[in-house]
Amino acid sequence: MIPLYDELPTKRFPFMTVMLILINVFIFMYEFSLGSELENFVRQFGLIPYEITHFVDIPPPSLHPIFLTIFTSMFLHGSLFHIFGNMLYFWIFGNNVEDVMGPFRFLVFYFLCGISAAFTQILFSPGSTVPMIGASGAISGVLAAYFVLFPYAKVYTLFWFFIFIRIIPIPAFFLLGFWFLVQLISGISALGTHSPGGVAWFAHIGGFIAGLILVNIFKEDKRSHYYHDYYYNYL
Repeated sequence: MIPLYDELPTKRFPFMTVMLILINVFIFMYEFSLGSELENFVRQFGLIPYEITHFVDIPPPSLHPIFLTIFTSMFLHGSLFHIFGNMLYFWIFGNNVEDVMGPFRFLVFYFLCGISAAFTQILFSPGSTVPMIGASGAISGVLAAYFVLFPYAKVYTLFWFFIFIRIIPIPAFFLLGFWFLVQLISGISALGTHSPGGVAWFAHIGGFIAGLILVNIFKEDKRSHYYHDYYYNYL
């Protein structure tokens, strides 16, 4: 299932969502230009759990404190599919969450979810020397906020099963609840394995849980009233 768009309008332009998407795309384009230097760049700016838990800088040496990689890693992506998937989810769900929180509250919320995601992954793989990169931990928190704020909003989703291909409206609580269940099952299944890379499942889980906890702290009540009116008129 691939979400394509939702039914909810916004009352103000999602400035912070668009800005974060553009920054991520620009940095990915820069990564693409590095060629053979890309691996060193990722090891310098990606989050390596071992570096955080042991307070060491694994070569190649970085010119910045290793704790900054908790932030810089949120803007790196490993492939076109990686960044496209993250930015698609971020655009669909982020604009409405930003509309409820306001741009600056939303930015703080986004980074707090990303930080929570990073430390959750570190907790479950403290000795890993594989760089963790991507915005998906922070975006998971945005998905959780949408899950809480707009559970019955319809998300138009591309669904396929062999030759059956349809775009189907699915309630957000079902789509995002299913998404989180997949992350949880995958994370539990990965416990005890020693894969050299792959998906940081616990970052997704940690970011989502942080979003569930923080959403009601960061939302603006006046924006919530607008969406309640929307539901009363159209559902």
